Amino acid sequence: MFFIFLCVLILVDVMKLNVNEINSLVLAYLGDAVFELEIRSYLLSKKINNVNVMQKNAVNYVSATAQKEILKQLMEKNILTSDEKALVKRARNYKPHSKPKNTDIVTYKKATALEALFGMLYLKNDKKRIEEIMKQILG
Repeated sequence: MFFIFLCVLILVDVMKLNVNEINSLVLAYLGDAVFELEIRSYLLSKKINNVNVMQKNAVNYVSATAQKEILKQLMEKNILTSDEKALVKRARNYKPHSKPKNTDIVTYKKATALEALFGMLYLKNDKKRIEEIMKQILG
């Protein structure tokens, strides 16, 4: 019970952070996990319970190329708020210190921006907004 209490205290403390002060790569790192979990949960809800099949389906959403296209669609449909657009721009413009291995730099930056968006929403504890955006992504 103490462990749960301690986790709640830590979570509450994290939620007080100003997301505008957090490095966008840190937001993307966190957002990558959030987005991956959302996609895996969605696939599980579609009765995909084989790990190999789930992974093959997940790549359609979580690869850098797929995330770049997802971000493009969200921007074209004007789904994002002005704060979300500002964060996406900040994350997209962040200069990486290393070269991406499996994609070009433009695709990498746009995928990173999408992940940072999910990281920001997670830290703001805005589950409703995450759900709204996921509905737009998943149809």
